[in-house]
Amino acid sequence: FIQMLRSAKKRDVLQLLRRAPEEMLPFLVEAAVAAQSVASLAALSDFLDFSKEPKSLLEKFLYAAAFSPRPSGELLRLVLDKLDGKQLAPEVQETGIVAMGSLVGKLCQQKLCGLQEVERGMETILRGLRGAEEESEVVIYLLALGNAVLPETIPTLLDHAEEGPAAVTTVAISALRRFPTRHISSKVKRAMRRIFHEKRKSYEKTCRLAAAEILLDNEPSPMDVINILLAANELETETATFLLLKVQNSLH
Repeated sequence: FIQMLRSAKKRDVLQLLRRAPEEMLPFLVEAAVAAQSVASLAALSDFLDFSKEPKSLLEKFLYAAAFSPRPSGELLRLVLDKLDGKQLAPEVQETGIVAMGSLVGKLCQQKLCGLQEVERGMETILRGLRGAEEESEVVIYLLALGNAVLPETIPTLLDHAEEGPAAVTTVAISALRRFPTRHISSKVKRAMRRIFHEKRKSYEKTCRLAAAEILLDNEPSPMDVINILLAANELETETATFLLLKVQNSLH
């Protein structure tokens, strides 16, 4: 079916979408995203009205875009255009932001970071993060950055990891854990030490454990291992056991 859509003209895809029974629409939208031809994306652009369509269908479109294994710049542009400057249901807006981060990350993996759409996507996410006032908003934009996995966003993630409330710290550290070892610099490790050893403020247990994992999973220094084991003596049994297993796995 996807092969058929790839060879179809825009008007045919659009007609298919407009005439389909309601229960078939999610399948057709997903297939049109998977086809990623100029015609199928243009048909989706005309068909999807983000101010009218049911939330479930819009979220289906955004999930299909986010999980596309090799997205195109045109697909990201379609997502950006549909989200740009519109009053959307909160769930659709949030799904769209997270999907945007996923698309940016996958395009960069394809060595397409220089695309105008990628730059626009990253600017949209970073601008949204700067302007976010509610904790829940900050979390969504950090999830998008975690999906993008771009090294230039590491300083931003570090700031939120150290200074944010518990939910923000958790998401920021989770995002940092997605980076390969070559990007876990001495600056990142210093921040993770401060979080694990609670040098600046108290952190939730899950945040401290995640910080310790970053230290142990990315070429740990002997001193880091020793300090984590010493600190484990003061933690509850389950947490200490988890850290001990992490150290043993690293040794193996």
